[in-house]
Amino acid sequence: MMMGCLSLFGQTEGGGNSRRDVFSDINAYAETQTTVGNGRNPLWLNANKYGLSSLDSDNGYLRMAVERDVAADSCRRWGVGYGLDVAAAYNNTSTLIVQQAYFEGRYKLGTLTVGSKQQPMELRDNELSSGAQTLGINARPVPQVRLGLNDYWTIPILGRWFAFKGHFAFGMMTDGNWQESFAKGTPNKWNKNTRYHQKAGYLRIGKDDERHHLTFTIGLEMVSQFGGTVYNWAGTDENENHEEAVKLKSNLKSYWNAFTGMTSADAGEGIYENAEGNLLGSWVMRLAWNDDRMTAGLYMDHYFEDHSGMFFLDYDGYGSGENWNVKERNRYFLYSLKDFLLGFDLKLKRVKAVNSFVVEYMTTKYQSGPIYHDRTQNISDHIAGRDNYYNHSSLSGWQHWGQVIGNPLYLSPLYNDNGYIGTQCNRFRALHLGVSGDPVPGLHYRVKASWQKGWGKYDDPYMEPRENTSLLVEASYRTVDERSFLRPVTLTLGLGADFGKLRGDNKAVQLTVKYQL
Repeated sequence: MMMGCLSLFGQTEGGGNSRRDVFSDINAYAETQTTVGNGRNPLWLNANKYGLSSLDSDNGYLRMAVERDVAADSCRRWGVGYGLDVAAAYNNTSTLIVQQAYFEGRYKLGTLTVGSKQQPMELRDNELSSGAQTLGINARPVPQVRLGLNDYWTIPILGRWFAFKGHFAFGMMTDGNWQESFAKGTPNKWNKNTRYHQKAGYLRIGKDDERHHLTFTIGLEMVSQFGGTVYNWAGTDENENHEEAVKLKSNLKSYWNAFTGMTSADAGEGIYENAEGNLLGSWVMRLAWNDDRMTAGLYMDHYFEDHSGMFFLDYDGYGSGENWNVKERNRYFLYSLKDFLLGFDLKLKRVKAVNSFVVEYMTTKYQSGPIYHDRTQNISDHIAGRDNYYNHSSLSGWQHWGQVIGNPLYLSPLYNDNGYIGTQCNRFRALHLGVSGDPVPGLHYRVKASWQKGWGKYDDPYMEPRENTSLLVEASYRTVDERSFLRPVTLTLGLGADFGKLRGDNKAVQLTVKYQL
């Protein structure tokens, strides 16, 4: 509907019912959630909720939100959207949470978003998937200025068989004070005012219409964290506590390097220049079938932490002796494709009881291999392995407010009891299943189950592999009788559990009540 309206701008701009003002179509709701349990909050009661969650076994919040979707103006050349979403929480990383605060302006297909807004994952089921490895939905949104094509633009010159969407953004992480309180007094670093850059592009091949059902989409998602200040606790006793601070580059050139991915030595890297700050991303792709009976898709997500992981190739043609740091030969080191998330999803459009299904397999053990060696005068070979997913030598890694921003099967910093702001387990294999349905009007359920085996990380491996099984059974009921006083109320009851040594034995029940204002 939205794309159809967007293609008819000239015909609908002045049409009676298509004219809307910026204060119409507002969605407002109040929501409260309470979780009670033993141990930590189980994985699937905590994860993939845009960070509005907690690992504490007893937690909750009261939330108020007012939003206007820019899609309300889909039949106009321009559109306006905005939102304010705040929560008062207990047993969380902060008591007052500004979950979303944003303004959006659209002209034709181009959209500018300013502020923090929850953005969905691409190319997978947002309700049942374990999550995306780069642009996930597990952590609080990062305030940013974002410009993009949020809907596919069909490229006319290529016969309308190709369509593109994408975006780029700059912002700043907001969890500096939380990082300080989490890491202070320990030998671990923390960061403040870390800059953030994100970009993504997706190319779809094929027509998704009544006559054509098969499409293939390939995309690249990339992120860079850079700038700000790195702190380390350097106290020796109670009378001599002090902090050491190192400012990272955050000038205009740093923004350019983050955007282009160009090399620039960070503090402490010396002659071994790498990408500006913490560069990471994913190659994503999806082969999809869509007709009037079902939608099915086979998708893959390959995560990388640097250029060698991105291109499966690294330069290794340095000279010897005095030329140990000089590029002399056409020689490269080739990496294997061993780390990936592979998934399949199915939606049955004419079935109610069980209508959605997801299965995913994920492995992250390789990480470009167990060896990292920068060229030296004695040994000029360069092998850039041990990529240490979601972690970084200077920055706090791919996390925000203690939750990994990507896939929550990576162990979030909130699980750490030693003040370390990073993931303690990024080498693992996992199998994930998800099922949902709508057996009767107003009733929706979902079931998620994950098995995981972790080896820790290369520089701090577990003595023995640790396994974990995580389960979720959740049901939501929304009244559908328009004459009923309770029509705007949605009740959601979730039961979650973890079993194993990776996350511990945890059990909890979660009740959510949402009232549409």
